[in-house]
Amino acid sequence: MRRHRILAVGLAALLLGALSGAGQAEATPVATQAAPQAGALAAPGGGAPYIYPVLGGKDPVTVMHQTGVKAFTLAFILASNGCNPVWDQAGALSNSAVKNRIAAIRGAGGDVVISFGGYSGNKLGNACSSASALAGAYQKVIDAYQLKTIDIDLEAGEVSQAAKVLGALKITKQKNPNIQIVMTLGTGVNGLEGAEAKIPGQAVSLGATVHVWTIMPFDFGGQSGSDMGKLSLQASEGLHRQLKAAYKTKSDAEIYAMQGISSMNGKTDEGETVTVANFRTMLGYANSHHLARYTFWELNRDGKLDYTKVIAQFTG
Repeated sequence: MRRHRILAVGLAALLLGALSGAGQAEATPVATQAAPQAGALAAPGGGAPYIYPVLGGKDPVTVMHQTGVKAFTLAFILASNGCNPVWDQAGALSNSAVKNRIAAIRGAGGDVVISFGGYSGNKLGNACSSASALAGAYQKVIDAYQLKTIDIDLEAGEVSQAAKVLGALKITKQKNPNIQIVMTLGTGVNGLEGAEAKIPGQAVSLGATVHVWTIMPFDFGGQSGSDMGKLSLQASEGLHRQLKAAYKTKSDAEIYAMQGISSMNGKTDEGETVTVANFRTMLGYANSHHLARYTFWELNRDGKLDYTKVIAQFTG
């Protein structure tokens, strides 16, 4: 997610201390559009809080029992040694701790979405030389964990590689007809801005399926004391208008069912405060408009699990 580097460093330190002590529906094309069925993701995968897979903190299975949440978005897949997918902070895809954690979540009746990208680090979209090479990297992760859903958190320097990323997603969907694809983007208070605003239209032009377009309505221009619930809904309505312009044959209901919100609990990096009440405001909107995804960054920031308990009520 956006500007998460301080948290990443803190969790990395926590992990090092522990070690020293122990020794994220098939699309139906319409002309050149890749248009998914309404409600492609929704709950439980749509309400999947972000978490680093092994960096200390909360145990996902315990969180499942305490809150009712059924899925988690594991962050993030980056690049190493060229176009080779690895975990941020956790290394190789073969990491047994990651595999064991995923197995435990699934054994408890849940599932995982795996997220590629994020705010910092060496992104696959930059490291891979072509759409086909990038699709190959995505495929390695899909195969390693038998995924049903992937999340492309397209931020910072990788936004300029949007055409390559979308080309890779088109290949990925062709090879994995049942995979669901989430695209997560930064936003302004009135919807996507700048280069991000062009990406839905690019997806349509390229015939690349994106089932769910998710915005991150934080670090986005709200001020200290702003009503972040109200501003988040305002941003989502802006996204709605932009998707309507890109997917011209879709109804309002179908467009809402392609939308998602990924918030940030508590204090943001830019001094905004997202409260539990703000989360409830977003929940009401997400459920009444039948959005496909409602989640947040990040589970280990949620000390009493109050935010996670709100997300657990998301039904899509």
